[in-house]
Amino acid sequence: MQVRHISDTARWVATYRAMETERPDALFRDPFAARLAGTEGPAIVAGLRHGRSMAWAMIVRTAVFDELIMTQVTSYHADLVLNLAAGLDARPWRLAFPAALRWVDVDLPEILEYKVNQLKNEQPACVYQAIPADLTQPEALADLVNRLGPTARRVLVVTEGLMIYLTPADAAALARALSTPPSFLWWLIDLASPKLLKYLQQRWGKSLEEGRAPFQFAPQEGTGFFLPHGWHEVVFRSSGEEAHRLGREMRFMWLWRLIARLSPRQQQEEFRRMAGYVLLARRPGAEGLAGVVAG
Repeated sequence: MQVRHISDTARWVATYRAMETERPDALFRDPFAARLAGTEGPAIVAGLRHGRSMAWAMIVRTAVFDELIMTQVTSYHADLVLNLAAGLDARPWRLAFPAALRWVDVDLPEILEYKVNQLKNEQPACVYQAIPADLTQPEALADLVNRLGPTARRVLVVTEGLMIYLTPADAAALARALSTPPSFLWWLIDLASPKLLKYLQQRWGKSLEEGRAPFQFAPQEGTGFFLPHGWHEVVFRSSGEEAHRLGREMRFMWLWRLIARLSPRQQQEEFRRMAGYVLLARRPGAEGLAGVVAG
């Protein structure tokens, strides 16, 4: 089975979370992942070249996003998490959030309805809401942020796994829209470099293009891309460093680390920023709330 639509990528990633959950030394437990992945998720992983061996990247991303989200909620008092392109993320059900936290999932109607139906008998830890919307439609995006902005004081926006599927124009439009409400303080993203994008396109590009879900966004200027659109980097966690910390490195990663250490400093930084998890802040002063998360 191949990816037929961008919503299928949610089943793909849910399969990786299910794989990690089965490990005795799991970094996280997602008891809903296998159910949500269904039969389609494992079939997609089996059908992709090196599908299983690339699980580490999604597993590390999930674990680090868990940490960053929980920190912003418990230590820096985010009162609303806006999860865009939420897919089959089950964090409201599997993480120990404060009961007063509001969590809003936004995604295409079909995938969101499927998730809500699968979890209808489960109790979320926080106040949960699902809003179906097509984020590629400017009117829908504007309506969403204008509606939610006044309802909270400290909003954390999460776009896990979304950015790489956007065009640069769509990424810029999203950034500008999210910078509008004063309450939208932080934005958590994952970001690839142009070199990584080229590698991923060579490995999986044909399958994803056939499924109308091509990898596209990896700005040459890195997080500097977001500066003209109202956001700046306050935390960057390298996916390679985090994989080493968490014990989920890809095969032969030790060799790549050795090569990087022997390289000039500029190349070391390029290697470090091949892929990463980034916390952005929308205004000066917000970094005072978020800047210590990296430690």
